[in-house]
This record gives sequence, C-alpha cells and structure tokens, in this order.
Amino acid sequence: MVTISLKQTAAGSWSVCRCNVKLFGDLQLGPAIKLAREVARDEHRRLARQVCVEMPGPVSTIVLARYAGGLPDVGQAA
Repeated sequence: MVTISLKQTAAGSWSVCRCNVKLFGDLQLGPAIKLAREVARDEHRRLARQVCVEMPGPVSTIVLARYAGGLPDVGQAA
C-alpha cells in the first residue's frame, strides 16, 4: 500500500508527501487535504494500487481516505 501523508512544518504550513518524499509544500490544511486526496485517487486510478491518505492527529494517525477497490472509502476530515 502506498501512503500519502500530510506533515505540518514548524511554521504551521502543511506538506503533502508520498512515502516520505515531499511532493508539495507550504499549503494551508484545507488545500493540503484536497490535494493529497487528489494525488491518491490519481495513483489508484492509474496504477490500480491501494493508497491511503493520512495525517497526524493529537493521539494517533487520522486516515482521511483509503482507495483499495472499486470505490474509495473516504473518512471524516478533522
């Protein structure tokens, strides 16, 4: 499974990463979530891979979306 993750910088902006490689940076949270889901959907459609979108939460990781089969299983955004 490929993981697309959101990571917050010390300055408060967000980055979208794929397997710990930064794809996009200096984003606000809302646009970062939208972009991460778009990247994950595209990866799933093009390569038929299982893809998960997650971000750090106060206690544990929050899954924002999971693309595994025909239709995405979309989680709740924080």
